Amino acid sequence: MTEPTTNQPTSTSSTDESRRSFLKSGSAALAGGVAASNLAGLTPSVYAAGSDILKVGLVGAGGRGTGAASQALHADEKTELVAVADAFAERAVASLGRLKADKSIVDQIKVGDDDIHGGLDGYKAVIEKSDVVLLATPPGFRPMQFKAAVDAGKHVFTEKPMATDLAGVQSVFETVAKSKEKNLAVLAGFCWRYDFQKKALFERVLDGEIGDVRAVYGTYLTSPVKPMPPASTRPEGMSDIEWMVRNWYNYTWLSGDGLVEQACHTCDWVAWAMGDRPAQSVTAVGGRQLPAEGGNIFDHIELNFVWDNDARGFLAQRQIPGCYNENLCTILGTKGTAKIERRGSTIADLKGNRTWKYEGPKPNMYQQEHDEFFASIRSGNYINDGDRMVNSTMMAIMGRVAGYTGKEVTRKMAMNSKLSLVPDISKGWDSPVEFVPTALPGVTQFV
Repeated sequence: MTEPTTNQPTSTSSTDESRRSFLKSGSAALAGGVAASNLAGLTPSVYAAGSDILKVGLVGAGGRGTGAASQALHADEKTELVAVADAFAERAVASLGRLKADKSIVDQIKVGDDDIHGGLDGYKAVIEKSDVVLLATPPGFRPMQFKAAVDAGKHVFTEKPMATDLAGVQSVFETVAKSKEKNLAVLAGFCWRYDFQKKALFERVLDGEIGDVRAVYGTYLTSPVKPMPPASTRPEGMSDIEWMVRNWYNYTWLSGDGLVEQACHTCDWVAWAMGDRPAQSVTAVGGRQLPAEGGNIFDHIELNFVWDNDARGFLAQRQIPGCYNENLCTILGTKGTAKIERRGSTIADLKGNRTWKYEGPKPNMYQQEHDEFFASIRSGNYINDGDRMVNSTMMAIMGRVAGYTGKEVTRKMAMNSKLSLVPDISKGWDSPVEFVPTALPGVTQFV
């Protein structure tokens, strides 16, 4: 169960020493505040018995999971990595090797041989041993793992997206509600929300600096993340589900497809600009231009969202090599325009005259989100990103369904859908799984 290796740094940033000094001097007071809250019965016990150590467990030991574990350990010097799970145990071992190469956190890694778990149910042992669980598997597994962690009373970092189908979104929605009832911290992997430059731009937009938002256009045009290998490379005797998990990005039930797994970040930008109000409907066009034998995801799609005030959101996504690449966003308001551009975040008036450009600090957003997450746990004022992460995930899945079927998909349809693409994996690698052919708009009914 691994996420693709992307360009998330795992090394210590130049601000780590000052951050560590702050944490060292402030941790006693923060821990005391949490302890007082616990005595009052207001928060769950979040520390290992008899200490102020936070035990961290990693589920999904690919590039993103390894990065998240590194960032968690750098965020708080009194965290310890105590367990790791991956569908393939050798990847968990490799992840630990990469983490231990960082001498600034090596002493915080307390994973013994019995704490390394493989298979499709290894996450259960990690959850049992941890105070904080990092979920970075292929997103098809996310709803059941998120539910298990929250049911067990654990704080959770969950990578994006949070599901691959609408039934999964419903499950996550229910789990978010339960996390609030249990007063648990939930950090979403929509990392741009913790980027200072993007936060400053969207705060100005939501404060009305460009007037009423009437349209948003976002792009995620790039190359394939994990291209489907030829069927001839499949080892003899490998089960269907293992072949799919090893090539997870190419199957809708595991990845959601390129729109849901990757361009959900752009969906999150669009949702953010609209104040995280749910889109009422979406139509889409898309398809598969380059063959991928054995896989079933589209390689391009364009979405057209509508809000209750008739505002519009547009998103272009593509994963095809040799094409123009772009990951930008333009927000059109009644008084001006806000942009995420290659040269930075800017705002201009209706005549195109720049009125603002971000000039502030630019800490690593992946590290920043974990810094804030663990600080919230220490203080007892827990971050919970649940509502907006569900909304952005649902928007992406609604868009995929619209593109794959050729239908208009309304929020009401999405809220009432019970269709699950994810098979029963209770038999592990022997679990039966059906291969679903690539969708045909106008023919395929619902995916």
